Amino acid sequence: MVRLSVNVNKIATLRNARGGNVPDLLKVVRDIESFGAEGITIHPRPDQRHIRYQDARDLKKIVRTELNIEGNPTPDFLDLVLEVLPDQVTLVPDAPDAITSNAGWDTITHRVFLKEVITRCQEAGIRTSIFIDPDPQMIRGALETGTDRVELYTEAYAREYSENPQDAVNKYSEAARTAHEIGLGLNAGHDLSLENIEYFKEHVPQLQEVSIGHALICESLYLGLENVINMYKYKLR
Repeated sequence: MVRLSVNVNKIATLRNARGGNVPDLLKVVRDIESFGAEGITIHPRPDQRHIRYQDARDLKKIVRTELNIEGNPTPDFLDLVLEVLPDQVTLVPDAPDAITSNAGWDTITHRVFLKEVITRCQEAGIRTSIFIDPDPQMIRGALETGTDRVELYTEAYAREYSENPQDAVNKYSEAARTAHEIGLGLNAGHDLSLENIEYFKEHVPQLQEVSIGHALICESLYLGLENVINMYKYKLR
């Protein structure tokens, strides 16, 4: 079964809107794990508008499944990751003012930089993943960085799914086959939802993990967090 890692950035956004500790991020994370999620994902950004650096430190103490920290590997971000030592770090090339991630790495242009960052993380015992577009050339380039996994950027799939699911998923299927052939682990994330997740899972071979936040939290407003997590797990079996 594909593992479900729940991105809790939106919980932190709601908390920060009032300046207090409601909702309590740590309690929500404990609940999410008790409901069956196999991982927790956070994406701290430089302005700490949702997840704060201290949240990463606090979550390390309580997460019992797997903690995945994703973000742009700036010096401050890397210092945090090497302090916290999550189970996985996902490197994302987002600009400091980006509302959300909107592109994967050019693994050929940035090969040397990525290799240096990945080596530091792996030496600390952290599994590494690179956020990447479903481009076989970029996946082959990722192999040269030494990364353990790649995470396919699925926004295009989610956007095109309602028009033609088969066309939407084809390039992801090809990218997954390429990753498997060269020995890279495979994650996916961005705009996956209850509507499109099952089809994606069925057509993308060797998928190991999906990271889902925005859609899952929005769906939970109507259906309840425990119910939605188990709906995802059913579709990912």
